[in-house]
Amino acid sequence: MQYVNLGTSGLKVSRIALGMMTFGTPEWRPWVRDEATAREVVRRAIELGVNVFDTADLYSAGLSEEITGRLVREFARRDEVVVATKVFYPVDIAFKGGRSTSPAPAPRPNLGGLSRKHILAAADASLRRLGTDYIDLYQLHRFDPATPVEETMAALDDLVRAGKVRYLGASSMWAWQFAKMQRAAERSGGAKFVSMQNHYNLAYREEEREMIPYCRDSGVGIIPWSPLARGFLAGNRKPEDRQGGGDSRARTDDLAQQYYYRSEDFEVVQSLSERAAALGVSNATLAYAWLLQRPGVTAPIVGASKPWQVEEAVKALDLVLGPDDVKALEAPYRPHFIVGHA
Repeated sequence: MQYVNLGTSGLKVSRIALGMMTFGTPEWRPWVRDEATAREVVRRAIELGVNVFDTADLYSAGLSEEITGRLVREFARRDEVVVATKVFYPVDIAFKGGRSTSPAPAPRPNLGGLSRKHILAAADASLRRLGTDYIDLYQLHRFDPATPVEETMAALDDLVRAGKVRYLGASSMWAWQFAKMQRAAERSGGAKFVSMQNHYNLAYREEEREMIPYCRDSGVGIIPWSPLARGFLAGNRKPEDRQGGGDSRARTDDLAQQYYYRSEDFEVVQSLSERAAALGVSNATLAYAWLLQRPGVTAPIVGASKPWQVEEAVKALDLVLGPDDVKALEAPYRPHFIVGHA
């Protein structure tokens, strides 16, 4: 495993991070795996040197955080790992057989967003579910246009000063919104974001236009989510998935079908598959290698459901791509409509 600083902070992170959205209850998403599966994946990830575990209060209505906390305590020393979670969405979301007691999905004030009230309450709730005294990396899941950025950044800074949070991060939003929040923190002398978890992979490269250049220029680490385009880049998805074909994830992942099923996206996968075969590696390993070698990228968030999928990601660290490889992989890309923001 390789370790680097997260942005210009002193926090050392593995170049592969494990995404924990995969684990919780299938009542939240049909493709979600249980804790027994998570245990094997987390154990293998730690054996391979992974020290970053990324979850969110939204995932499985908080159950993912509980699983993350238990397994981190089981397999690692707390001070050796980086536990990351997120705030923005309402956690108390009703779903069949789930954990919520909400009688209806009707909106209720203050259960989401980035107000001071919600951030402070959500942080305490995440700490309880994680079973830890502090969160290493507390991230804004999305931007909240209904709350002044000064209020949000002041609440986050208070969490840092209280010792409940070590570092701040954010996730998908427009670059101008991210810059506005950073500037608010700078003006007040408060804690700034050290990382951006954005939507970035071979099938979706729009972040190269604004967000990634801004992060590189300002010293913010980039930890992309969905490095395999929700499994699309693995090469086993078909256009007929939209009519109920494919495996459980392909059939039920409506976001993947909305994001990546253009004819141009399948051309990207075809080129990836051909190059992977020529190099003697899997599509996943090659897709990770391309991402790891992109300027500014610190650590992709790998959403593995089996131990060998973590191994595929780690193999990418040793795969050096030449100019011809990169050219072949990038050539089919066509501009994409913006997806992944709130």
